[in-house]
Amino acid sequence: MGEGRGLSLYSIPPHRAFADALAQGLIRRFGGDPMRLARGIVLVPTNRAKRAITDAFVRASEGGLLLPRLVAVGDPELDEAAGPFLDPADDDEPVPPAVDPLQRRLILARLVQAGNPGIDAAEAVRLAGELGRTLDQLLVENVDPRRMRDVAVGELSEHWQRSLDLFEIVLGKWPQELARLGRIDLADRRNRLLERVTKRWRDDPPDRFVCAAGITTAAPAIARLLRVVAGLPGGMVVFPGVDLGMGEAEWAMLGPFEADPVSGRRKRSLETHPQFHLKLLIERMGVQRAEIEPWKVATELDAPPARSKAIASAMMPAELTKGWSETPAAERRLGGVRAIEVATPAEEAQAIALAMREALEVEGRTAALVTPDRGLAKRVAAHCARWGLAIDDTAGAPLSSLPPGTLLLALAEAGAQAFAPLALLALLKHPLVAAGEDRLAWLEGARALDLALRGPRPAAGLAGIDAHLANPEGYDARVRQAPLRWWGTVRPLLEPVEALFAGGPAPLSGLLAQLRESATALCGKGLWGRAEGRAAATLLDDLEREAGHGPALVDPASLSAMLRTLMDEIAVRPPQGGHPRLAIYGLIEARLQTADLMILGGLNEGVWPGLPAPDPWLAPRIRSELGLPGLERRIGLAAHDLAMGLGAREVLLTRARRDAGAPTIASRFWLRLEALSGGLERADELEGWAREIDDPKLHEPAERPEPCPPVALRPRLIPVTDVDRLKADPYAFYAKRMLRLRQLDPVDADPSAAWRGTAVHDVLEKWKSKDDCAPDALEPRVLAMLSEAHPMMRALWQPRLIEAVRWIVRELAARPDRRVLDVEKEGRIDVAGVTLTGKFDRIDAMGDGTLGIVDYKTGQPPSTKAVKAGYSLQLGLLGLIAERGGFEGISGRASCFEYWSLARKGGEFGYVATPVDAAGKYGRMLPDEFVPNAAERFAETAGAYLTGAAAFVAKLHPEYAPYAEYDQLMRRDEWYGRERR
Repeated sequence: MGEGRGLSLYSIPPHRAFADALAQGLIRRFGGDPMRLARGIVLVPTNRAKRAITDAFVRASEGGLLLPRLVAVGDPELDEAAGPFLDPADDDEPVPPAVDPLQRRLILARLVQAGNPGIDAAEAVRLAGELGRTLDQLLVENVDPRRMRDVAVGELSEHWQRSLDLFEIVLGKWPQELARLGRIDLADRRNRLLERVTKRWRDDPPDRFVCAAGITTAAPAIARLLRVVAGLPGGMVVFPGVDLGMGEAEWAMLGPFEADPVSGRRKRSLETHPQFHLKLLIERMGVQRAEIEPWKVATELDAPPARSKAIASAMMPAELTKGWSETPAAERRLGGVRAIEVATPAEEAQAIALAMREALEVEGRTAALVTPDRGLAKRVAAHCARWGLAIDDTAGAPLSSLPPGTLLLALAEAGAQAFAPLALLALLKHPLVAAGEDRLAWLEGARALDLALRGPRPAAGLAGIDAHLANPEGYDARVRQAPLRWWGTVRPLLEPVEALFAGGPAPLSGLLAQLRESATALCGKGLWGRAEGRAAATLLDDLEREAGHGPALVDPASLSAMLRTLMDEIAVRPPQGGHPRLAIYGLIEARLQTADLMILGGLNEGVWPGLPAPDPWLAPRIRSELGLPGLERRIGLAAHDLAMGLGAREVLLTRARRDAGAPTIASRFWLRLEALSGGLERADELEGWAREIDDPKLHEPAERPEPCPPVALRPRLIPVTDVDRLKADPYAFYAKRMLRLRQLDPVDADPSAAWRGTAVHDVLEKWKSKDDCAPDALEPRVLAMLSEAHPMMRALWQPRLIEAVRWIVRELAARPDRRVLDVEKEGRIDVAGVTLTGKFDRIDAMGDGTLGIVDYKTGQPPSTKAVKAGYSLQLGLLGLIAERGGFEGISGRASCFEYWSLARKGGEFGYVATPVDAAGKYGRMLPDEFVPNAAERFAETAGAYLTGAAAFVAKLHPEYAPYAEYDQLMRRDEWYGRERR
């Protein structure tokens, strides 16, 4: 392997299994003396890579083996991980300790907020995280932040200029903070340690082999270390997937380019190319690509060598892809690579799970899913669980999506929203709250409270909920009072949180301490168990300990957003114990990993590659002038991850044509592979299995329901408001009155038409009963009612309603010949063998001694067409009850039937509509015929459905059945609009 060369540089092509090829090569070279192998050092990029290479050594050992020391150069505690090779005792001047990352973030947040007092603490913490990442990039690239003052930035937008000014202010104060703490930045410390070991090994080479393997980071400190390692007597550097066959012209196109000496401008590098970061690393090492040799070790997991040629062709710069049609077939062949393109992410996950399940049918066969889409990873793991297969997603899950994290966020959000119904119920129903033997009783109370909080939002705070539950008025008073006793035991647990959020800005440590205590009171100590609970406890403990370094005061309303920002960045990885032959990896975790079947999932633009995250601090031009990595470089890294994944023996590519909201665009990598190969081979059988596995085969759509209960069980009492429902949609009447099913209002619902109608009727009833319809008393009552409504609803409804009630006052004053007899009174009569009940809005005494029936409408009144068709019988039936003495204290003939609508007509709010006319104009009925017609229509309906045996047919007359609350129960969409068989 070139021991006589001055530098030992190698590359393992994509079609070879990197970790296995590396392990077998090192064993062949040094394994003759087990102690020589054990004394060696292997530098790898990450701790995940350490495990991958360890597993590869185990596979290659075929027995016992003493492994070399594996050291991750990205380890935050690099000096401890390297052991005696970086022993601080050997140094005259130890490297100072690094500042704690959370401590640094809070300090930066304080500095950011001091420079821009207009932002809250949550936004300051978010910006501090971005600032820390930008600062780390400066340190990693050995760029002095003071260089920004010398960059000719030209005319920047006001936004970027403000960001740059604040950036300079913060970075000017940050060294002072570090000096006060006696610490240095973690990236700076890692650089110093790497420089120290570089100098030590250059001056005094170790008496053992040193191998740097799989490292692609082009940081100057790492490049210098790798240059020294390559020149050691027993040193070697093994790159992953350097394209040794790429033409020199293509290689030169990648960059990086020096700035033009005249204009000072820099030619744009192809940072999106998968070889760019490798070329940058090689150039910073001061070596040539020609000095790199192939690592000539084959493994059983390798793909055909032609695969590497095809990968290189697929990833070439866009200017050269016009030559694809002339590329030899051997360099375009993608044998062993298949693709699945399905309709939805659900089908994609199902197909991947089936592919992984199929892999287990062959003894010893392994399969791995690699995807940056954590949602897809979760779906696949859930699908595999149907076969009892537990798969670890080694990328983990953000703490904010795990139960302890969601509980803390729900508690903070409930306090911030003053215990609004949705936030309160989300907290009380959380699976960790009251977990244990008391959980069932707790859930019963929470469900009762859920029912009580249906409809418009009550007043804010715990007191608002108290008043809402204790209010004895309204048809749902019994439902609202049901959870009162249980609420009395829950309320004390929430009072400290309410006091905390009502107290205004406070020190962060106090907010966190109360949040932790309240969470423990609700959930018990089980909240802090398991890996995710310990991660949440650690975060709160660290935040509380370091809070003094952050913003002095924090608005409690921003606590939820701050915690979410921090939790989103904490990945909790599951404990080992998943299936030994199946795995799910993120892109970082997948590096250096291999399997018999590699499934590369989520190949859509915006997912793989993901959208470059913007830098809120430095404009792209400034980053370029400073020599920082462009935001597009992540696309190049994603391309390299894909290229290495394509090197497996068998590869399955997957994508969905749409996501949850819209059609997707295929990844640029997918399109390149399709274009190069002339069309990827399709895994048709997997697509078919994915569709078939949940296909019930036999589809028997429901028939139109026609329940026909015995006559003896049918109701003998009916309100006038349900007569139209019985005639137009008998099934809906059956579901409501016989099955006693009622649609629930949403929690925290916008005020519905029914709610607004009830509120208006209540105001008008009190105006008569308490004010005797005094003209100046109605508007104050309306304003009092609106004062308890949601501010948004009040702002939208108040101007319209005030105009409408003023119209009512004017309309009554304009009719001195009629007098309001009574309002909102219930009555009943026996007719057609059943009891008919009703409640009128208003009955007037007309000038001729007859009665006027008035029905208030907040919307449009029924049409004359509906009345003549035998529907909208409410006014006529109320007249029937009145004429037959069903309303106590009221008797006489009804001659006037009016709808007083508060809706808009003719540019004004409020108008009168009537279904009758003394001359029969406009197709209206004669007043004397109106009540008899209603009685006749009602007798026909009651005789058919209540005292008769007619079936309750669903949507019998859909044109007069606009209500849809029972459509799902009747499975309307399965039979509606098709011929009955």
